[in-house]
Amino acid sequence: MANVRSDSAAGELGAGAAASGTVASAASSPAEVSPGEAQRLAEAFRIFNQASEELAGAYSHLQSQVAQLTAELAAANGALRQQYQEKAALTERLTILLDALPAGVVVLDGAGRIEQTNPAAEAMVPAAQVGAGWTALEGAPLCATDAPGEFLVGSEGKARRLAVVVTPLDSAGGRIVLLHDITEAQELRTQAARNQRLAAMGEMAAQLAHQLRTPLAAALLYTGNLENPDIPTATRVNIAQKAVSRLQHLERLIQDMLLFARGEVLGREEFSITELLSDLRQTFEPLAGAREVLLAVSDRSAGGLVIGNRKSLTGALTNLLENALHAAPGASERGLVPTVSLSAETIMSNDEGAATWQIRITDNGPGMDADTAARLFEPFFTTRTEGTGLGLAIARGVARAHGGAIDVVSSPGNGAEFILTLPCPLPTKP
Repeated sequence: MANVRSDSAAGELGAGAAASGTVASAASSPAEVSPGEAQRLAEAFRIFNQASEELAGAYSHLQSQVAQLTAELAAANGALRQQYQEKAALTERLTILLDALPAGVVVLDGAGRIEQTNPAAEAMVPAAQVGAGWTALEGAPLCATDAPGEFLVGSEGKARRLAVVVTPLDSAGGRIVLLHDITEAQELRTQAARNQRLAAMGEMAAQLAHQLRTPLAAALLYTGNLENPDIPTATRVNIAQKAVSRLQHLERLIQDMLLFARGEVLGREEFSITELLSDLRQTFEPLAGAREVLLAVSDRSAGGLVIGNRKSLTGALTNLLENALHAAPGASERGLVPTVSLSAETIMSNDEGAATWQIRITDNGPGMDADTAARLFEPFFTTRTEGTGLGLAIARGVARAHGGAIDVVSSPGNGAEFILTLPCPLPTKP
């Protein structure tokens, strides 16, 4: 039975196939596919399949890149989130620190308006509010003082002294203003300066007392002996002369102190350098001869004039010459002839014809070290037991009052040279 069905089915299939072949033959018979077209069609299918494969590969690669970028973006977002949290924590700490600072901090924008302040700044300058202009505060309530960068704020009697420092903050023109309350420090500085002045006054008073006491005590001692009626006349005269000498020294000391205290030169006149040197030569030639010191005078001033107080300039040069005559005999210890030189010359200062006079007083005595030379013009400093210590200080004061100066050049064993510089008067234009 199975075989019968199988054969029948086969017959049916065969008949169907024959019928199908007939239809296909009938369908293809009108348009036959040429071998070239078939080849092109096959090539098109191949290219299509290749492009499909490449597209699928690119899509797969794109998916992997998207996944990688998504992972990187997630990591970046995590890092940014962490940075934000760290910066937020840092901002909080800085805010706490800013609020706790004892110094005032004011942040300004590019236009000079206040953007931010801390409590210390608000306490120091209550008018420093956000939005206010900083420059408007520098006139009131901030009042400038003589010291740069220091201001007074507050009512009189309760004013505080502030040190103000302004620093650029960024490229946009912002600035940061730091305020330091230096009221207590200023009071300490003022007190220290006052103590220094009092100490200097006390030291000067002690020196004055010492300088005055010695000649006064000697004069009292001498005059006390004059009360003895049994003293011979010659002895009485000698004692009186000694007392007068001490009193004259005391008078000279007082005059020097007055000159030093005033520090001024009274009266001005025009006279020649030659006349000044001539007066000094007449005064000191006999004194130098008595001390066996050679006095050499060299006048290269060509009769030039100087305007000033002739008496005070003569006194200043007298002090310098007295010191030189006192030091020069020390040259004999080195086998030299004790010599003091007095010279004057013109020194041109610039191309416009301005000039100065230089009067030099030189000795070949023992000289002095740098420390002694540095203190030589200090009041009451002296290397001589009978000196007042004011002569050179007065001489420098006289020189400065005339617009000049006195300098000293010296070293041990090489003598000393004092240089008095004075301005030459400008010639009168016709």
